[in-house]
Amino acid sequence: MKKVHKAEAHYELELTDTLGGEANYSWVRRNEITVAKNAADRTLIKLAKKWAGWTSQRCDVSNLGGDCFQIKPTGNNAPCMILFIQPKG
Repeated sequence: MKKVHKAEAHYELELTDTLGGEANYSWVRRNEITVAKNAADRTLIKLAKKWAGWTSQRCDVSNLGGDCFQIKPTGNNAPCMILFIQPKG
C-alpha cells in the first residue's frame, strides 16, 4: 500500500513581549507548526494560541495580509505579549 502525502503548509510563530502595545523583543520564543494546506485560518490561529498557552484567553486577531496574522490577548488580566504567524519560506 502506498503512503499518501497530504499537502501541508508550514508556519513560523514568534511570541514576544509588548511595550506600549507594540512588539518590544526584549525576549522572543519561536516555533514552527504544520497544518493541512486547505486548513481554515481559525485552525491555524487555534494551534498558535495553544502553543502560546492562550487556549482560554480572549484575543484580538489581525490579518496582516495574506497568511500573516497578529494575535494580542485582551482583558484585564491579559499578558503583555504579542504573537505573530507567518508562512515559512
